[in-house]
Amino acid sequence: MNLQELVAIDVHTHAEVSCRQPVDEVWREYEEAASKYFKSGKRPTIAETVAYYRERRIGLVMFTVDSESEIGARRIPNEEVAEAAQANSDIMIAFASIDPHKGKFGVREARRLIRDHGIKGFKFHPTTQGFFPNDRMAYPLYEVIAEHKLPAIFHSGHSGIGTGMPGGGGLRLKYSNPIHLDDVAADFPDMTVIIAHPSWPWQDEALSVCLHKPNVYIDLSGWSPKYFPAQLVQYANSQLKRKMLFGSDFPLISPDRWIKDFKEAAFKPEVHDLILKENAIAALGLG
Repeated sequence: MNLQELVAIDVHTHAEVSCRQPVDEVWREYEEAASKYFKSGKRPTIAETVAYYRERRIGLVMFTVDSESEIGARRIPNEEVAEAAQANSDIMIAFASIDPHKGKFGVREARRLIRDHGIKGFKFHPTTQGFFPNDRMAYPLYEVIAEHKLPAIFHSGHSGIGTGMPGGGGLRLKYSNPIHLDDVAADFPDMTVIIAHPSWPWQDEALSVCLHKPNVYIDLSGWSPKYFPAQLVQYANSQLKRKMLFGSDFPLISPDRWIKDFKEAAFKPEVHDLILKENAIAALGLG
């Protein structure tokens, strides 16, 4: 990344529309429910997303979510995201997503993506992937990530995916309690663990894990900052000011809206640059 030219780094953006394959019909129902929940509009392609961020001089971390086992919807290829990052390396970093249920085959894919496609981290979504993060099933994947000293982002808290669908789309929120990441951070101290989102209804668990484990960060994506729990803002202004990261959850929330609300919220001016850019440089190993 061209760090000097960037005004911020968004560590949480989604590859929503592939340029190589049609939207999976199984996923369409989940996507429509999420759009209603987030009040979001048309989903951009990967190329449109990159152009949007380039215009704003905001760096971005992009990933798909592999929920093929739990939801049964075909993922966007990790290779497509990686190739977009390679073509736009001044502003974009690609993370991969591999369903831990894929076992040894998933481990092979992780090694190949790091070696051949320059993948710089991994994304997990315990609710849509149907696993507890501290399930030993996932540990072989973590071993690869830790071996290469790469970061991993884990969804936490409530999920807009499945909200309002019958039975929540069959998805279970219990998997995304961030306390389960305490085991992961303890067992893999060489892997940077990023807890994604304000972790409602388990915000205090996330803050405790982040405070206790040096390799844990929190990304503030998925919510407008004006709705953040008070204790999250309190810790971002004090003990965890160097461990909070700007993330939008684009396209569900735009960086324009997030940054505007962030600057109007109760964050101290001295933490603005840390959260918008400097902490990400450390967490992503860019410095």
